[in-house]
Amino acid sequence: MMRIHASILLLLALTQTAYSEQPALVVDPQVLSAQADRVAVVKKASASTVAVFAGEAGGGSGVIISADGFALTNFHVAQPAGVAMKCGLDDGVLYDAVLVGLDPTGDVALIKLLGRNDFPAAELADSDQVRVGDLAFTIGNPFLLATNYRPTVAFGMISGVHRYQGPAGTLLEYADCLQTDAAINPGNSGGPLFDAAGRLIGINGRGSFEKRGRVNVGVGYAISINQIKNFLGHLHSGKIVDHATLGARVSTDAEGRVVVSDILESSDAYRRGLRYDDEIIRFAGRSIRTVNGFKNVLGTLPKGWRVPLSYRRQGRTYETMVRLSGVHRRGELEELMAESQTPPAPDAPDKKRKPSEKEPPAPDKNQRKPKAVELPAVVSKLYQARAGYANYHFNVQHQQRLWQSLRGMGDYSDKSIWKIQGKAAGGGEFLFRCSETEAELVLPKFQTRAVLKDDLSEITDPPETGGLLVTLCQWRRLLTRGIDDFGQVYYQGTAPLRGRTGLFDVLVGLHGGVECHFYLEPSSGRLEAMELFSGDGRDPCEVFFEDYREDNGRWWPGRLLVRHGDQEYGRYVIGPLALEKEGQP
Repeated sequence: MMRIHASILLLLALTQTAYSEQPALVVDPQVLSAQADRVAVVKKASASTVAVFAGEAGGGSGVIISADGFALTNFHVAQPAGVAMKCGLDDGVLYDAVLVGLDPTGDVALIKLLGRNDFPAAELADSDQVRVGDLAFTIGNPFLLATNYRPTVAFGMISGVHRYQGPAGTLLEYADCLQTDAAINPGNSGGPLFDAAGRLIGINGRGSFEKRGRVNVGVGYAISINQIKNFLGHLHSGKIVDHATLGARVSTDAEGRVVVSDILESSDAYRRGLRYDDEIIRFAGRSIRTVNGFKNVLGTLPKGWRVPLSYRRQGRTYETMVRLSGVHRRGELEELMAESQTPPAPDAPDKKRKPSEKEPPAPDKNQRKPKAVELPAVVSKLYQARAGYANYHFNVQHQQRLWQSLRGMGDYSDKSIWKIQGKAAGGGEFLFRCSETEAELVLPKFQTRAVLKDDLSEITDPPETGGLLVTLCQWRRLLTRGIDDFGQVYYQGTAPLRGRTGLFDVLVGLHGGVECHFYLEPSSGRLEAMELFSGDGRDPCEVFFEDYREDNGRWWPGRLLVRHGDQEYGRYVIGPLALEKEGQP
């Protein structure tokens, strides 16, 4: 026994001597620097990551996108939670949060964390620049294990881009999403997918769990942040957001072309000239080569947007702008949400199930409805119920914000008669005169008068304008009466505008049987354009306001551009606003 011990001691001594003679390991400074950078990026990204807890309804993950606490998560995480939820951050603090807006089809929800105005926010990237092979990492709350609110990080790469997964017995349509092998497990839902620089490129939503158990298998999908940017204004409006349809179906013909296989004659696409067998070349700025490619683009667009379309017929290419309809009829989304089989359960921990046990059956829809509970006081003051909205409170906030922006352009509250004179671009007189009850419009080729009654939808003069006279009257009504006295008013969200770059705030006003969309430039609040819809199946009258200048304390346009359908009706240089009292000649 003593000899064995001595041998062991001798071996240990020789080993120690051998290792002591080895030179110290030198690590390349670039490796250390890269490691330090990666640690810093993860630390910053982790600070904006949210652990969402919804009690018995489960929970998931999220990510803060603005310092005032607005955060993104999944629809299937937020819906079971109801209006209020608890959200933990990497700072170790648990915050109250309130629901803002829902996109059931796109599986996205907007919530707002409360209690601070200096939340750490993630930087939003351009997900169209993401390429296969790019490094990426997920951060979140897998299996709801982050009870100390410290998120889990998983590195990987981008495995695919522009992936499409249609609805499979649910509301959810994953269009144009990013595929990654970075771990996405139950509980990661709603959490961020970051690029190597720590910029937000997507919201994790779907993994291939169904037939493989509740663990990641290296195939996960994230909703691209560019798709979410398209819907973000609508989500901020507090609405239950609908996705877009072209009003046409496409298929692949024998030559491999993407062609129209069916089209609604009531659709705007049909009015713009699209017909059966036309080949779709480009849509919303992207080349179309496959049916899935078309569905990918369409799935990233909100209802009501107008986007460019290029199609080919008999060798000739046509370019137009099409207005997209909604996928669902009014109220249908809410009905489907109540009936939906979208499972919140995968984002709840399995506390009682052993690893050897089979996946439990999905809970029935009655069990998944959020319980009627009393809202925390901090949440209840930020919530207002209304049909068609996840939270109408935030819509009211945006209405007031936009009205304050318009008031910043000057005081138009005097309800005296408006009189605007000018010249048409091709020569001839322009005159618009309007009181509370009557209006007159004089153009080079047409003159019209109208009594402003309760129903304005049949006043479509001048011909081929879609109702320019009424459009200008509604312009006056908004500026003189404001949103409280205009009629029914709501904030639509953001949308593109023909001939302009970026997205514009859209305020919708309903009065006299017509619907007006007012487009405001986000930074200045200036009214850039308006559209008047006098009825279903009719092209709106479009008026663009240009060349603003200050006049007597008011910012006033110097030019008007009028469009209808695919045609430009006229351009007018106008003078300052003149106000007349009743009875004044």
